[in-house]
Amino acid sequence: MPSLKSLRTRIASVKATQKITKAMKKVAGKIKGELAQYREMAAFAQFGSDLDASTQRLLNRGSRLTELLKQPQFSPLKMEEQVCVIWSGTNGYLDPLPLNKVKAFEDGLLSLLRGKNADLLNTIRDSRDLSDDSAAKLKSVVESYAKSFA
Repeated sequence: MPSLKSLRTRIASVKATQKITKAMKKVAGKIKGELAQYREMAAFAQFGSDLDASTQRLLNRGSRLTELLKQPQFSPLKMEEQVCVIWSGTNGYLDPLPLNKVKAFEDGLLSLLRGKNADLLNTIRDSRDLSDDSAAKLKSVVESYAKSFA
């Protein structure tokens, strides 16, 4: 039978995990749907050669989001960094980039966020949420970075 102390530790861990998911849910719900559509269309597209523009956009975004989710082994991103990176992908900032530039965009954005915009990361981490104010600031940072990256 587990001790009372170990039960309290487990409960605290579960509560912390639940709080973290609030910010992640805001961005993960959108990426989950887009990736599901991507997988479905990718399976369909291999049988057809004539794809309309919206299907091509969906396939392009899906491949970029898939690339964005790749992380080096034993080097996971912090929750607040994941939120910002996924947000940038689901809001179309990777769409104009070639697939082989997605990692460079992600690395540069993270450097900018960790350096000049650490306050934004701290706010997301501490509140465990992506508030409207934080989302507006993130939009400003990502738009500015995307213009300079291109």
